[in-house]
Amino acid sequence: MKVGILGCGAIANIITSFAQEGKLGVEIAFFYDRDMERAENLASQVDGRVVLNLEDMLEEVDLVIEAASPQAVEKMVPIILEKGKDVLIMSVGGLINPATRKNLEAIAKKNNAKIYAPSGAIVGLDGIKAASIGKIKKATLVTRKPPRSLGIDTLEKTILYQGKASAAVEKFPLNINVAAALSIAAGMEIDVEIIADPEVDRNMHEVVVVGDFGEFRTVTENVRCAINPKTSVLAAYSAIKLLNSLNENLRVGT
Repeated sequence: MKVGILGCGAIANIITSFAQEGKLGVEIAFFYDRDMERAENLASQVDGRVVLNLEDMLEEVDLVIEAASPQAVEKMVPIILEKGKDVLIMSVGGLINPATRKNLEAIAKKNNAKIYAPSGAIVGLDGIKAASIGKIKKATLVTRKPPRSLGIDTLEKTILYQGKASAAVEKFPLNINVAAALSIAAGMEIDVEIIADPEVDRNMHEVVVVGDFGEFRTVTENVRCAINPKTSVLAAYSAIKLLNSLNENLRVGT
């Protein structure tokens, strides 16, 4: 499978390093970013090709990894799907709007393309998807990050947000993809609390789900990416695992 990357930031760097080491089950062949230098740096690691426009790679690839921004999901993913190419979306916050999801699903269906969204920076997504078959009574996410990861400077623990997932994604579009992923998996908007905590050195996500199945709680403490502290290494790993699973004959989990 030949793959192109849209957005050459932290996640793209990790994915490309795995490809360089021969640990990726697909070929990373094309790179696009508004910052040409970033794209060229990654392309040079795997003998890939930098394109000046997204459309320049679409005739050559089977799948595009979106690792740019929620805005790219709305503006550029439709272009990819209209060409009948599959898309792996890292900026899951761009899918929080039901109208956007419905539109992308319609384009994908019309052009026989698939949309993939990896589990990202949390564990337990399979569990909440299974729980959604029944009735979910409560689903909450508490995210704690070092202040720097949230773009603020404070020496005290500060609650930055309490409310529904959609508003959390709108307010923190580069920090809270997990809220969107959980809401989509649950089939309902989850309740979110975001805390800037100078006492933690990792990006932490605590999820509680209660339903007719019972109850589960998960806590994920993520190592932050050195290139971008807003990004958790596990998010990139989840994309790598999804890419590798496309060639697996045995899949565990939903």
